[in-house]
Amino acid sequence: MKDHQDLILDGTKLAWHLDRVEKWERGERIAPITIDMALTRACNYSCGFCYAMFQENDREVITKKVIFDFLEDCAEIGVKGISFVSDGESTISPVFIDACKKGHELGISMAVGTNAFVLTKNRLEEVLPYLTYLRVNFSAGEKKRYSEIMGVKESSFDRVCQNIKDMVAIKKRDNLSVTIGMQMVLMPEDADQIIPLAKLGKELRPDYAIIKHCSDNEDGGLGVDYDSYEKIFPLLKEAESYSDEEYKCVIKWSKIKDKGNNGRSYQRCYGAPFMLQLSGSGLVAPCGGLFNEKYKKFHIGNICETRFKDLWNSDRYWEVMNYLASPKFNAQKMCASLCLQHNVNETLDAHLKGKGSLKRPEGDSPNHIDFV
Repeated sequence: MKDHQDLILDGTKLAWHLDRVEKWERGERIAPITIDMALTRACNYSCGFCYAMFQENDREVITKKVIFDFLEDCAEIGVKGISFVSDGESTISPVFIDACKKGHELGISMAVGTNAFVLTKNRLEEVLPYLTYLRVNFSAGEKKRYSEIMGVKESSFDRVCQNIKDMVAIKKRDNLSVTIGMQMVLMPEDADQIIPLAKLGKELRPDYAIIKHCSDNEDGGLGVDYDSYEKIFPLLKEAESYSDEEYKCVIKWSKIKDKGNNGRSYQRCYGAPFMLQLSGSGLVAPCGGLFNEKYKKFHIGNICETRFKDLWNSDRYWEVMNYLASPKFNAQKMCASLCLQHNVNETLDAHLKGKGSLKRPEGDSPNHIDFV
């Protein structure tokens, strides 16, 4: 792996995929560059900031056959990266390790976002060689607060810290290219954990620790006070100072400063064809904000019932994508705050309006190029 300074953790790598942008502009059907998905809707944690409560939909089981067929379809149509994040804890699925191996063998960049509770040393030995990155969701730096914020026993803190130490050691021992990170989803009221988290990361030695905003639904169901982030900017800037040559503490400033939907400069959603999301139920929908049953008009199908390449080739898939990019849709009023596709949407919107230059940057490409 290149130096961790070559990671883009706050922004988009869309400029390195201009061939797909040009096809999209010509009206051609493009495969997603990146797919974020889960292997299950289940989770062994109960985080207070979790968006999954807004994403309930009819559940199907993603079996080994289903995920293998899906991965083969993705490789065939040109999907470049798949990250197991989304609306469930994928590591507790019985098909998790097999799926990572299969995707890797097919030439797809594979990654996971996880609470890492079940990723003990033996499982890490099995899966780390097949991953581009492993990001541990870790939203506090102190044991008691970790328990309160993430809805688990205090002992879970120690177990996951040991798992992180083990993954760092395995990476170093075997000279693996996998990037290891920690991620804090920051609710403004949990600002007391910013510095402890930055310090803990420096102690555990992953490649980075990122502190990001908390997304809310369009109705403000989590009650995130986006104006309150500004009051904790000094703490966030202090956290950055804990970075060194081998560990980077990163603040996701672009979204933290955007104040939820108030920061959206665009109304149309162009990003979904480039960055698709799937639910752990197998549901194919444009994004996680539209997984819930009440958004059924945006639901395309289910990979447990229909092959993904057939869903992608269907008129239904493109009817949904084209609707989101049409004047009939208004992302400022109809979307969850600061969604996964936000930076891609800003970039494409500016590009189409002639306000931004979307051209391939000079020099080497950054790490994780398949995750836009």
